[in-house]
Amino acid sequence: MTDRIGNIFVIEIFQPGGATPPNEHASAHEFFHVLHGVGVARCDGKVLPIKKGDSLLLHPGSEHVIENTGPGKLYTLTVMTPNEGFSELIRSGEPVELDAEDIRVLQGL
Repeated sequence: MTDRIGNIFVIEIFQPGGATPPNEHASAHEFFHVLHGVGVARCDGKVLPIKKGDSLLLHPGSEHVIENTGPGKLYTLTVMTPNEGFSELIRSGEPVELDAEDIRVLQGL
């Protein structure tokens, strides 16, 4: 079953050392905005450091990995247009509770 939505906006929280699997999207653009933390974006063979306030737009067919290289969590606002199954992937994951640090970061404190 699909969510039948055109795009999705999510907050991704990467534990220290956590990363997305290498992936690319056939027709979707994916946008990452770093809300808190530091990491690297590996895109089409290039490695870019990322930190709070940085944004990255990936075009369809761009192979990429987002990795947390910092001592704390990495938080990104991630937008994918069109959805291309991302919302279904998120829903199939294991639910987790936000902790006090997550709430503080997401409130911008």
